[in-house]
Amino acid sequence: QVQLVESGGGLVQPGGSLRLSCVASGFNFRLNVMGWYRQAPGKQREMVATISPYGTTTNYPDSVKGRFTISRDNAKNTVYLQMNSLKPEDTAVYYCNLHLGANEYWGQGTQVTVSS
Repeated sequence: QVQLVESGGGLVQPGGSLRLSCVASGFNFRLNVMGWYRQAPGKQREMVATISPYGTTTNYPDSVKGRFTISRDNAKNTVYLQMNSLKPEDTAVYYCNLHLGANEYWGQGTQVTVSS
């Protein structure tokens, strides 16, 4: 059974940093692309980062490029999202994501609030 468990969200001031973690289980983690998405109130869920199985390729939208960094530790079945220079518009629920065959899996999400 696939499980994705996020942690690390919270309240941070503009310009601050947070590091999110997602611990995965129930599948062969090291063989799969992993991603982070976010959803703000009233908005569609959007991708903020993806990483290839061995971490050699990453992708970011322009809105977070240069501020967010995705990484993974295949020995710990964990994917991370380091978020720096946070802005109020980064406020959202952040989700860990896995596409496995025809199925898509999501964690429960972790709230990130950027506010002074």
